[in-house]
Amino acid sequence: MHAVENGMHPDDAADIFECGRSTVYGWVKAHREQGPGALVVRKAPGAAPKLTERQFGQLRSIIMGQDPRQFELDFALWTRELVREVIKRKFGVEYTVQGVGKLLHRLGLSAQRPLVRAYEQDPERVRRWKEQEYPAIHAAAITAGASIFFGDEAGVRTDYHSGTTWAPVGRTPVVAGTGARLSVNMISAISTQGKMHFSFIEGNTCSATFIDYLTKLLHDIPGKIFLILDGHGAHTSAETTRYVASTGGRLTLFFLPPYSPELNPDEWVWKNVKHDHVGRMAARTVDELKNGIEKAIDRLQRLPEIVCGFFGDPDLRYISLAANGPVT
Repeated sequence: MHAVENGMHPDDAADIFECGRSTVYGWVKAHREQGPGALVVRKAPGAAPKLTERQFGQLRSIIMGQDPRQFELDFALWTRELVREVIKRKFGVEYTVQGVGKLLHRLGLSAQRPLVRAYEQDPERVRRWKEQEYPAIHAAAITAGASIFFGDEAGVRTDYHSGTTWAPVGRTPVVAGTGARLSVNMISAISTQGKMHFSFIEGNTCSATFIDYLTKLLHDIPGKIFLILDGHGAHTSAETTRYVASTGGRLTLFFLPPYSPELNPDEWVWKNVKHDHVGRMAARTVDELKNGIEKAIDRLQRLPEIVCGFFGDPDLRYISLAANGPVT
């Protein structure tokens, strides 16, 4: 329109802008009768939604709060195909898989890697641990002048790998490692102040190896220790119970709810050591694997702020709440 308003003939404008004469004359007429707003380019309205706003809300609630297996579907993870099937069953509406993807984004959802929780876990027991049992342990530790540590064992094999590497597109890279499945077992304990105690375990975890570690822990960490663990048999055995009693009150053991590894910050130690460090080594021998583990552990011991950062996980918020808030 600027060209026509500045004196260009509509026929010449049609030739220059490569559009029909009738189109240009239509623009001129619309501009003359309705003003400049008539020529504003507007996004074409999309197709009317197939679901009502109420149905959108129902669908979001289903995805957020229910397991696909409740609908006799074969998988525990929501996929676009499964959502498509639920929409068809519940609302009688057909969507393409691509359409479901757009719908899920509209609902504020995105594809994410889930955390897997044991179905045997008792939510009420977890609630009591967070709101009552751990705060009571924290208060008792203050009264006794004890340090609180969380402990856990782990194992890693020489054929464990994680991470990625750069390579030409379409050509899978090959890294030389070992096919031997040789294991290294270890145990650690971390405090809420970022202290870390570590030891390798010879053989599998049993009462004898666990007691040996407890002896080292008491030797290296002064004062009273409240040690929080899972319910592994070596932790709860009669031999371990007798050993703890023999320490004269220097050591007290407490146990997390069953099937609740997410409540133990020491799990983050193994994620850091195994996934972030050892898994990227492609260790060829046990000695090489142990050397890599020792380097990763030494870094954590030198940088307690990293260990303290493990406690920032949302599942571990109960620990800081007990330290900063009233005991319930």
